[in-house]
Amino acid sequence: MNFFSPQKEVLLSVIAYSLCSGSLVLINKLTLHYLPFPSLVIAFQLAACITLVYGAKLLGYIDVDPFNWQYVKPYLLYTGFFCFGVYCNMRSLASSNVETVIVFRALAPVMVAFLDAIFLGREWPSQRSWAGLSTLVLGAYLYANEDEKFQTQGYSAYGWPALYTIVIALEMAYGKSIVKSVPLKTRSGPVIYTNVLGFMPMLVFAMAGKEYGKLWDFWWTGSEQRLPPVSVVLLIIGALVGTLIGYSSWWCRSVVSATSFTLIGVVNKCLTILMNVMIWDQHATPGGIFALFICISGGMIYKQAPMRGASSTKTAAGEDNKTDDDETLDLIEKEQTGEESTIVEKEKGDGAAQRRLG
Repeated sequence: MNFFSPQKEVLLSVIAYSLCSGSLVLINKLTLHYLPFPSLVIAFQLAACITLVYGAKLLGYIDVDPFNWQYVKPYLLYTGFFCFGVYCNMRSLASSNVETVIVFRALAPVMVAFLDAIFLGREWPSQRSWAGLSTLVLGAYLYANEDEKFQTQGYSAYGWPALYTIVIALEMAYGKSIVKSVPLKTRSGPVIYTNVLGFMPMLVFAMAGKEYGKLWDFWWTGSEQRLPPVSVVLLIIGALVGTLIGYSSWWCRSVVSATSFTLIGVVNKCLTILMNVMIWDQHATPGGIFALFICISGGMIYKQAPMRGASSTKTAAGEDNKTDDDETLDLIEKEQTGEESTIVEKEKGDGAAQRRLG
């Protein structure tokens, strides 16, 4: 049942997703400033999300897919990519500025384009898309030339961001490959599967990074305020935003076209950059920010390739002539007539990752 008109629903979903996605990176960056324990911070967010989702289920507000071992098995590898990707993201934020992380995140489509064509049955990118991907690489190169850490440390300064890009690309590709084999019925399904399966691995990452001992030393340093109040506030906000981004992203994707959703993601990066410059002193130089916007422009040029053979199934007056607005209206109409379940199920494989990586 829809409580809003189609126009209001599109507007509200875009605002909700943009606020969550644009703010989560900065929230995690600020949290790590006060609590330099990336794995434990993520473990707390995962546990909080699990509590909130099942609490809402117990109160009768939402439905959640039950755990099924048949579905757990394919999600184990996906969760491994997710956990390692989140860990790399947090380590990148701890060692680099926000713009560096965004630049490397913007390079992920280059790898995904190859994985799509080789393993997932998509066409190779068009000339327009290759131009967009080349623009991304150019922007990253210009950014490296402006980055002070790269000037002094060389390629070692980009170890965690580069690893993050590789892992997130593999995560997205594998997530798409399990969509048809894991027919979860609710939007809570991929969120709760990923959080529950990812909680224990994050504790293992914390052990590998010796974060328990560091937390013990941090707590017993003799300071009057062992846990600064602002860090508690950031933990709570991060847990809430991390939970909401999963739902807001699926809400948004159900009422706008794929192209529109991509452009919204680009705007989110602009919002993150603006907020970072305003509230944080650890940001890139003006030249670096200009290079970052070149990366973002490359993302706007890129257009996802169709599935192989998809063009032969289109009618002469069909989808080839549709605009983004036509696609949006089609999605809204399908949701109103109760046919959106097919769209939701086709997109679930890579949606759970959105909740953490903004």
